[in-house]
Amino acid sequence: MEKSHKGFTLIELLIVIAVIGVLAAILIPNALSSIQKAKQKQTMKDIIGIATACADYITSTGYAPDSGNQSGPISTASDFITEIAPTFIKACPVIDQWGHAFRAYTGTAVANAYGIPAGGLGTDDFLIVSYGRDGALGGTISFTFQEDNPTAGMYNVRSMADFNNDMVNMNGTWLHAPRISAEGS
Repeated sequence: MEKSHKGFTLIELLIVIAVIGVLAAILIPNALSSIQKAKQKQTMKDIIGIATACADYITSTGYAPDSGNQSGPISTASDFITEIAPTFIKACPVIDQWGHAFRAYTGTAVANAYGIPAGGLGTDDFLIVSYGRDGALGGTISFTFQEDNPTAGMYNVRSMADFNNDMVNMNGTWLHAPRISAEGS
């Protein structure tokens, strides 16, 4: 009588490991990219929420929150936040989805960032910024404001490095952010 062998042969196990390796090589980068895209989109929504609260504040008062004094990272205790929350935004986010502080500039302090010219800036101007995934100024695409083409800073996300790009919103309009379209995905 022949003994029946239970289990798998070495060849069968190697084939299964190779198939799992190929699947992992295909799926992991896509999953990581999807996670970063979700963080980027939520950060953009948070910036829009802050910008909308600022616009509502300006409508009520005639000037931006903490006008001219807000220039850099925001915190829960800053005058900028206490002026807009909870009246104009229920809970104002102070960090982006990567754990880095949002930056806000109001009034003439807007000119301190991205080469935005001081001429024409008033107490009702504001800039809301996220430094992206790496939390550092800049990214793979250098951005400087172009007065003749303010939306020239829009970019397509083509690699993981593009999630390091800053996202810049001035007075409720995107100056530097990913394009939201099928071609930019």
